[in-house]
Amino acid sequence: MEQEKYSEEICQDVDLLEDDGCKLVLYNDDYHTFDYVILALERVCGHTAMQAEQCTLLVHYNGKCVVKTGGYDDLLPLHTALLDRQLTSEILR
Repeated sequence: MEQEKYSEEICQDVDLLEDDGCKLVLYNDDYHTFDYVILALERVCGHTAMQAEQCTLLVHYNGKCVVKTGGYDDLLPLHTALLDRQLTSEILR
């Protein structure tokens, strides 16, 4: 019984360290065209044309969209690449 409790505690600690619960959010702006944003999502996030188009429509109509999920360290270069393209994004935990 003590062994099981110890194993559960270790698993909980490992889950906290993995940090896969982050989201890369893209926000709407009035400056960039649909084609520009679609191309950026394809190149930066590896989206297919259809995925990128759907995300772009969600951004347009809802003001924002989660375009990628994963660990913070994995999302940081994508966030930076979107910012380099003058797109507004944020990593949320």
